[in-house]
Order: sequence, then C-alpha cells, then structure tokens
Amino acid sequence: MSRPIGSSARAGAGVNNIPIDEFTHKGVVVFNTPGANANAVKELAIASLLIAARNICDAREYVRGLAGSGDGLNKAVEAGKKQFVGFELPGKTLGVIGLGAIGVQVANAALELGMNVIGFDPAITVRRAWQLSSGVEHAETLDQLFQHADAVTVHVPLIDATRNLVNRDRIALMNRGGTIINFARGGVVDNEAALAALDSGQLHAYVSDFPTPELIAHPRVVALPHLGASTGEAEENCAVMVADTLRDFLENGNVRHSVNFPESALPRVPGTYRMAVSNSNVPNMVGQISTCLAEAGLNIEDLLNKSRGDIAYTLLDTDAAIAPEVLGSIRAIPGVLAARTL
Repeated sequence: MSRPIGSSARAGAGVNNIPIDEFTHKGVVVFNTPGANANAVKELAIASLLIAARNICDAREYVRGLAGSGDGLNKAVEAGKKQFVGFELPGKTLGVIGLGAIGVQVANAALELGMNVIGFDPAITVRRAWQLSSGVEHAETLDQLFQHADAVTVHVPLIDATRNLVNRDRIALMNRGGTIINFARGGVVDNEAALAALDSGQLHAYVSDFPTPELIAHPRVVALPHLGASTGEAEENCAVMVADTLRDFLENGNVRHSVNFPESALPRVPGTYRMAVSNSNVPNMVGQISTCLAEAGLNIEDLLNKSRGDIAYTLLDTDAAIAPEVLGSIRAIPGVLAARTL
C-alpha cells in the first residue's frame, strides 16, 4: 500500500548520512542545497592553495616558537624565513575534479589568480557549463588531469565510483611537489597514498577537511575541522534554500534540488486541484492514473511527468477536487509508491 509523499532535506550538499535508496523506494523525496555554501568552500579552497604555496602554517608555528625581542627576535626571524620559501600560483596548473556549484567557482577563481585550470566532470550540467569560464581546459580522463596538474582539488560526493579517486597511481602522475586539496569527503582521497607521496616529495602539501590521527601527525598536512561551509553566510543560505525548497514541495508538489527524484515544476493554474504521484518508472502508469480520474468524472487540465532512473514523478491538475476514495484507488495501483493531493 502506498502512502502520502514524504520528504527529507539536508541543509548542505552531502547526503551520505541519509538512506537514499530506502527513502526512494518508499516514495520519499530527498532534498539538499547545492550551491548554497559554494562561495564558502571556494574561498577555503583558494586559501588552501595559498597556504600550501607559501608554507604559511609552518611559518606561523616557527614564529610562535621564537623567544626574545628587539634585535635578537629580528635576527631569528630573518634566519628562519629561508626554510619557508614558497612558490607563486600564476603559471601553475590546478586540476579541478567535479564541476558542480563549488568546482565551477573554484576553477573560475583560480583563473583570476593567473593559474592554468583543467577540469574534469563527465556529468557537468548545461547550467554549470554556462557558468564555467571559457579559459578552463577540459580533461578527457582523470589521468590526463593529473598528468598536467601542480595541484588538484576535489569537489565530488563520496560514492563507490569516487572512493579513493585520488590514489597512489594518480598522484604519481602529477608534477613533483604538488598539492592535494580535499573539501569533498574523506574517502575521496586515499590518505595512505597521500602520506607516502608527502614522504617521498612527490607531494608538497595535503590540505584536508577530514582529519585522522595519521593526517594530524604529519608535518606536511594541514588538517582542518570540517570548515568548508562553516560561515554564517553559508549556514543562512542553506537554511533559506532548504526552507524555500520544502515549502514549494509541500504547497505545490514541485521538486527542486532533489538527489533522488527528477526535477519537476508545474505552474499552478487558478481554479484547478493538484495531485502528486511518485511511482516506479514502468509503462502505462500515467494511463492508469488518468483512467482512475476519468472514471471519477475528473478532467486533467495540466500534467507533468518526469523520470529519473527507475523512479517517476507526476504532477497533474484537475478541474475539480479529487475525493479521498479516488486518491485511495490511485494509491492502490501496483507500482505507485506514494500519492497526495494538495
């Protein structure tokens, strides 16, 4: 027996703590807030490039360990600075893996700093492609991206296909003395491979937002306490976006920013009555729903049907109210996961 369509929302991009498959097959729409924290993460990724290039954290720790004052302190400062000589970013190549809301902003900002930028995202959307600067080069494969990169930053979800995406073999393809930046998820980078590359000099620095004891202990790692989206502005943006998304779903049935259901938005027409149905993506579902409505003497004024994998979602407006028994007959159709009137 199907049920009213439920919803779950995450005020952020990551949904790895939500049982997506289970919710999907119960007809529960799962939302997130892509792009709401993009500027915050972009700023930290760019800051990480500068921190790594100029050895800022190590230099700060050196100064904090100095004692004395006056000429003695000045001499110690001048004597110590030689060990923190860094490099400048213009002319260096940044590889950006994942060109969603965050990756596009990082790529564009790196170009503005004078870097060469190469991106990889086989699933880039038309919207993000329009936002991406024409100066960003396109990598056909991940190996191609790593072969050209002085630094690599990852902005992809943690799924089976991205686990240990940054691994020993790919790090070995980078220009020697490279930098890895990870503000995506911990498992996207093989930490053991990164640490080994730091020890060998293949990597100059590794900046991670996902500390482990091994990362914290290594002198060439900058481990941060999951700061990527930790700004007041990002938190407010996420809260507003998720509230607006849920309100539109609850009041109009529209699905935007969902990770498991198709994007579906149908303008409301005054004087009509709306129903939303989620179902298995199999033939004749719309036909069976239409038959139930026709047998009740209801005329469909407008209809939208979208699918995503094995899930479909239908919004339809009728010329009169849909009675509870009609809604019940639609919920009883084999393959209907959930249905509601609104």
